Amino acid sequence: MLGRGGAADGDPDCTEVLEDNSKSILMGIISQLRKDMDLHRVTLPTFVLEPRSMLERVTDFMSHPDLLLEASKKTDPTVRFLDVVRYFLSGWHIKPKGVKKPYNPVLGEFFRCKYQYSNGTEAIYIAEQVSHHPPISAFYYGSPENGIYIQGDLRPKSKFLGNSAATLMEGENHIIFTHLYNERYDITMPNVYARGILFGKMVLELGDSCTVRCKTSDLVCELDFKTKGFFSGQYNSVYGRVKKESTGEVLYEISGQWSDEIYIKMAKASNKNLFFDVKSSNIHPKVVDDLEKQEPMESRRLWSNVTSAILKDDMDTATNEKTIIEDKQREDTKKREEKGKPFIPRYFNIVNGDQYEFKAIASIDYQNKEKGKAQLEEYVFSPNATSISK
Repeated sequence: MLGRGGAADGDPDCTEVLEDNSKSILMGIISQLRKDMDLHRVTLPTFVLEPRSMLERVTDFMSHPDLLLEASKKTDPTVRFLDVVRYFLSGWHIKPKGVKKPYNPVLGEFFRCKYQYSNGTEAIYIAEQVSHHPPISAFYYGSPENGIYIQGDLRPKSKFLGNSAATLMEGENHIIFTHLYNERYDITMPNVYARGILFGKMVLELGDSCTVRCKTSDLVCELDFKTKGFFSGQYNSVYGRVKKESTGEVLYEISGQWSDEIYIKMAKASNKNLFFDVKSSNIHPKVVDDLEKQEPMESRRLWSNVTSAILKDDMDTATNEKTIIEDKQREDTKKREEKGKPFIPRYFNIVNGDQYEFKAIASIDYQNKEKGKAQLEEYVFSPNATSISK
């Protein structure tokens, strides 16, 4: 069961051919760009938008919770590390058909949801747009009952590269197993490329390198996401090596396609084993309040008119509704500047200069599972919560 994604090499979902009118609009925008120009301030046409916010897009990495829940139970640190790597690789196949970009969140926008698991436990996810220039999305996923939380931020930088556009996925995310003395996994992201925007078929690819690192176990996985060459290669390839960081010794090698099957083998062995299979994976649903129960700045409600128009293929209305949201953001920014009041995020604090931390992180009791669960739910879902019950 693939749910929202899972396009394999050669699948038409990987590529997109624009109609003449859409191509003309895109070419008009491109004609005004210079190579290496920052695209963040460029207004994109609505036909290239995926009808959901980037704040919700991050939840794709929570779509296979069984992998992370199982990892937290493993006693062997190497096996546990490999499970975390598999979990990270499992989130990339979920994508819309063709080449689409999620909505750029506006300042103060937030997305929140719950997950209900088969073992009777729950998890909560909250993400907030904490900065607009530069764009920064901070997020937190917590499951006190399972002794797991994930915290991080995305700091995308978009550039025009000629026949392609790149989104450089700066920022980090950290997975913490609280019952294992706060064992932490530090993860960076590959970059995203939209190819063929001037000529050829448009295709969305992942490229460049990223890492999964655990200092406690002295392990690092260096992953290389390969883009397809003009005359050779295949789409969606990924290669990786798991090493002892202190010695550089290679323990395992990973290879395959993140959109289909990924394999792993011991470094000195010839036989490889299936590591992750998109076709046999189930996407776990998230529980989101109905629109009428959401606050005005919650992603789905905020963008609801744009989403409705896109799903109806009414791009004129979608553009108008998108402009209303963007104009409102500019107006709010101007008012704050006139009053000399900086924007203060609702759910995250700045720490260590430029890092964002979930405000309630130090108050949640991860040792008392039921209490921690209630505290997290109270803070995330109570209107304008500023503290949680002890």
